Amino acid sequence: MKLFRTLLAAAAVATTTLLGTSAAQAAPGADFTGIAALSNCSASLVRYAESVDTDKALVLTNGHCYEGGFLQPGQVLVNKASTRSITLLNPDSSRAGTVRADKILFGTMTKTDLIVYEVNETYASIKSRLNVTPLTLAKQAPADGAGMAVVSGYWKRIYTCSVQATIPQLREGDWTWQNSIKYHQPGCETIGGTSGSPVVSTTTGEMIGINNTGNEDGERCTVNNPCEVDGGGNVTVEKGAAYGEQTWWLYTCLTANRTIDLNKSGCELPKPARRR
Repeated sequence: MKLFRTLLAAAAVATTTLLGTSAAQAAPGADFTGIAALSNCSASLVRYAESVDTDKALVLTNGHCYEGGFLQPGQVLVNKASTRSITLLNPDSSRAGTVRADKILFGTMTKTDLIVYEVNETYASIKSRLNVTPLTLAKQAPADGAGMAVVSGYWKRIYTCSVQATIPQLREGDWTWQNSIKYHQPGCETIGGTSGSPVVSTTTGEMIGINNTGNEDGERCTVNNPCEVDGGGNVTVEKGAAYGEQTWWLYTCLTANRTIDLNKSGCELPKPARRR
């Protein structure tokens, strides 16, 4: 999982180009529009296709970036209070200002790896106060070969490549994710601190996934060394492979009022385990 962990990550990023983009770079995924930074991860300010300016704003990051530590397999957070401070960036990667979460609407490391924070102000307020606009969440999974960018607010760095494949199952330590997005290399050799970065379509500019992990050492199914499992149960390990998780599943649980209902028919997100 791509948390910031070691000085090696800092050394690695120091040898690469950090993309503080100019106004001339307006292509989708080429700047830091809607991008956010946390103390340990990257994140993004996002909206649904149906969101309105008066809605409370949403911020997405990985479940494993939760301020309370890694979530256990099967654990699901719903409507949990939060006071997390989140830094929003300008398109050129400079600091725009901060917002504060007041609630975790949904969070898990099961099936997918994401947290949806609700911020204590509206999209209209953030636009007026900080001149920051959100990314729009795509309603479908990305196709193989689709152009993509991983935009890290933590490092203020953009990685560009394409979708290589959708992996039926990805295992890492005690966690299992489904339909993970594998990146075609070279170009998206993500490092610690890129966890929670949006995967942005370089065609539409929509958020098509969320960056979460990569195989660092070539080990098999251990923490920081995920392994791929195909439909027949065959396990494959590829050192250096990097992955993201699905975000469009949020739409399958969305009500007409743009709230998350895990009991909605067809909802793809995992539900909290029932208490016995």
